[in-house]
Amino acid sequence: MRINLTSVFVDDQDKALRFYTEMLGFVKKEEVPLGEHRWLTVVSPEQPEGTELVLEPDAHPAVKPYKTALVADGIPAASFAVDNVHAEYERLHRLGVQFTKEPLATGPVTIAVLDDTCGNLIQLAQYHRRVASTAPSPGTR
Repeated sequence: MRINLTSVFVDDQDKALRFYTEMLGFVKKEEVPLGEHRWLTVVSPEQPEGTELVLEPDAHPAVKPYKTALVADGIPAASFAVDNVHAEYERLHRLGVQFTKEPLATGPVTIAVLDDTCGNLIQLAQYHRRVASTAPSPGTR
């Protein structure tokens, strides 16, 4: 089993597409008209056949209160891995991206949190080392 799609709810698909491609550097993968909205996905240019991020319209009545609560509590809607949080922070900051949390080392990861301009907080994460699994090895008890 693997993750194929994941979504972020956005208040404007055109604005979201510009932000996620022009600012964050993702590339558009799918765009299928569906009435008022579109099936719109982006992917990492490093993994064009990898997990797709759906820029999902936030039209459902439950979504806006959910997004508002997450932002009010400082909870990111998604987390994206980067090789160097400090470099990405500087690059994006120069482009005018607003951050709610500057780079902060928290154990095995350094994070920063940005505002995607579409109603979400997005975390950037640089993993310094992988945390070893605490599950027993097969055959051990």
